[in-house]
Amino acid sequence: MAKQYETVIGLEVHVELATKTKIFCGCSTAFGGAPNTHTCPVCTGMPGSLPVLNKQVVEYAAAVGLATNCSITQYCKFDRKNYFYPDNPQNYQISQLYLPICRNGHVEIETENGKKQVRIHEIHMEEDAGKLIHDEWDDCSLVDFNRSGVPLIEIVSEPDMRSAEEVIAYLEKLRLIIQYLGASDCKLQEGSMRADVNLSVREVGSETFGTRTETKNLNSFKAIARAIENERERQIDLIEDGKAVIQETRRWDDAKEYSYAMRSKEDAQDYRYFPEPDLVPIVISDEWLDTIRNQQPEFRDEKMKRYKEEFDIPEYDISIITASKHMADLFEEAVALGSNPKKVSNWLMVETLRLMKDRSIEAEDLKFSAANLAKLIALTESKTINSSVAKEVFEVMFDENIDPDQYVEAKGLKTVNDEGALRSVIETILTENPQSVADYKAGKVKAIGFLTGQTMKAMKGKADPSEINRILMELLQ
Repeated sequence: MAKQYETVIGLEVHVELATKTKIFCGCSTAFGGAPNTHTCPVCTGMPGSLPVLNKQVVEYAAAVGLATNCSITQYCKFDRKNYFYPDNPQNYQISQLYLPICRNGHVEIETENGKKQVRIHEIHMEEDAGKLIHDEWDDCSLVDFNRSGVPLIEIVSEPDMRSAEEVIAYLEKLRLIIQYLGASDCKLQEGSMRADVNLSVREVGSETFGTRTETKNLNSFKAIARAIENERERQIDLIEDGKAVIQETRRWDDAKEYSYAMRSKEDAQDYRYFPEPDLVPIVISDEWLDTIRNQQPEFRDEKMKRYKEEFDIPEYDISIITASKHMADLFEEAVALGSNPKKVSNWLMVETLRLMKDRSIEAEDLKFSAANLAKLIALTESKTINSSVAKEVFEVMFDENIDPDQYVEAKGLKTVNDEGALRSVIETILTENPQSVADYKAGKVKAIGFLTGQTMKAMKGKADPSEINRILMELLQ
């Protein structure tokens, strides 16, 4: 009988924090920017420059720790991790080894077998390194220090996950918690959330862990899932062939769906950690911790429960709307402005999702305001514009966040409510289409659809279809 294998997975997740300035200096953390323009003597590692800790980094790290059920280390400090790499300007990284800010937490995920807890070993604060850009054309490597010194938290899980599905569920849960806190935008494609996967396999029933490998360079959930499946198969094939799995760091190439060894971890690197001499320890008082705790937002699970009790909208809609902090804010603000929750939900679930897919954008990047959405809903409810005009206006609003009231006025899109004018147009349509009138009278109900369409065309779309229908029925009787 073929052997059955179990996959054992732990993750190291790096998250760039959403502070305006870097962790130890006043340089901008904005993504993009010409190479080496967001830099100063501190983040480029110039001799004699001294770091000064950004208080907001500590607050974000503690907030993430509280939200993931960690205990907060109220006396914590930074350590110096020494290694040479071209994108590491000081030849060391300021990190936390001995007293990380958060320890022993967990998050709960939904799996096909029900709820499961994934334990968090620790969360520590550190600075990011620069970025190497390999120029194939000139056959050289260039370094950009804009990212150097951007604040990171590293969330280290226990090896509690057993499949790619569980890993994705855990990452989704972390991402939502952090986005709801406003601690990071967690955009994998921009590198503000990065995951390294530690994976080993063992025979089902075995208590001892197999030899693990670490896979890097994963910048989307799909890439993570593919890399996990690939590495699992690779390790099983080696074991089945009687070969040893080597403890090493591997790099995933998503285009080729293939991983290759970067470096062996047989001889563990000695980082010669020691307490960072340029920074004093951090003391988080009970009062400070209470302030951070009291600022925690309503998270998704609580929001979903409240929406179910407060608004009459389907559970599916609730799960989609609350899956993005920005979309949940749009929904709540529009409802607070007096819009019907079901109508707001419909606009978000149908037109918004359609255009997001069309434009390939994330919910967090939606431009239109809740105030303008509420105005558009009011325009349709008062029958100032009909539903097809509303969709047309919404598309412009989606792209440019225009004020729908002003736009409808400027473009002359209001529904014509002059019954006399509408009636005379319909009479003309009936005179011009005797065949359709005859068809309708002969029992072909579909003919009325054609007549309605012709009227809408004549009115340039600026009529209420239900009003056209009422007058048509009256005249055809």
